[in-house]
Amino acid sequence: MEHTMKLTLTLGILALAFGMVACPAPEEEAPAEAPERSTVMAPADAVQHNKVYFEKDMFGGWPANHGIWIWDNEILVGFGMGYYKDQGERHHIDREKPEIHMLARSLDGGETWELEDPGEKGYLLTEGGYLHGVTRPGVTLPELMESEGGIDFTHPDLALTVRTNSIHAGIGRIFYSYDRGDTWKGPYRLPDFDSPGIAPRTDYIVDSKDECTLFITAAKENGKEGRPLCVRTTDGGKTWNLLSWIGPEPEDFSIMPASVRLSETEILVTVRMREGPERWIGTYLSMDNGESWEYLGKAVPNVGTGNPPAMIQLEDGRICLVYGFRAEPFSIRATLSSDNGRSWGDEIVLRDDGASTDIGYVRAVQRPDGKVVAVYYFTDEASGPERYIGATIWTPPDA
Repeated sequence: MEHTMKLTLTLGILALAFGMVACPAPEEEAPAEAPERSTVMAPADAVQHNKVYFEKDMFGGWPANHGIWIWDNEILVGFGMGYYKDQGERHHIDREKPEIHMLARSLDGGETWELEDPGEKGYLLTEGGYLHGVTRPGVTLPELMESEGGIDFTHPDLALTVRTNSIHAGIGRIFYSYDRGDTWKGPYRLPDFDSPGIAPRTDYIVDSKDECTLFITAAKENGKEGRPLCVRTTDGGKTWNLLSWIGPEPEDFSIMPASVRLSETEILVTVRMREGPERWIGTYLSMDNGESWEYLGKAVPNVGTGNPPAMIQLEDGRICLVYGFRAEPFSIRATLSSDNGRSWGDEIVLRDDGASTDIGYVRAVQRPDGKVVAVYYFTDEASGPERYIGATIWTPPDA
């Protein structure tokens, strides 16, 4: 998310096209693969790791599902908080106990964090009854409303989050705040755009007071996960229209887009992709403001068992991609592009002390001093089996 408050979590708030213009399938007309890149460790003096949330016997997870926002050195990030339970190969969260949507706020650029429970104020942005686990006892989930529009997307203290009740074919919910996430309005229904259902996470680009573009995931025609699309409102959120599908419908899935606006007409999107045994982060470019898309190739050729991208544009113009690597060594990594996503540099390992594949789902922002703050969920041997929310403050190498 850049300071324009594009979002993620992509992060501007983590901003993140769709006429029915079909893009050639990557396997049919993919660009030639770039030369093999190196994997390098970030210098120790360039990274600092903090815990945003850690609690014994608890599970913190998935900032990428919720969003991240920044105002100077004030950072707000969302995540899911549940109860830890060993589930073998699955996420180690107890599905029979509540999962609560939490916020964490830092006033010093990610050095220290304070937790906030919006549910205590009556703002149930997500609850276990929406997706994982069960709802807190005594809690009634709010009814979906039809938006009357009027959202000022350029409000200086705006935070906007887009959520779902299913990772495959669900219902989209939009919430927004004009006071940096202290109070919220919503939930407002997001259409399904003639799909079997949608599974939006928070990624968007703000272009004017009344205009905002969301980058989301919808179920495929068979109802399975999933394919990316972008949708746009020009009337303050009253109506949302499908611009285009980002790429063809995949055999397996292409989900969880992260976006950056490069110019008035150019938008770059990276997507979590899977076909058979391959898991990678793919890159798409639109030259017509989201009406059609060109596949540029693999930003990250291998992410282990799969992880979504967090993408921001640095103040020096480079594109920064941060992601979880779900294979040994289980790690949080980054890569940089100096040519607007057409090619990518070395994979930079920010940390490689993970204890399992159950890590990642990054959201990232850049501080005014140029450092990048990446927030993710993690587990390591030193901390124990619980999943916690971590933050890495990282100084990217000079261009």
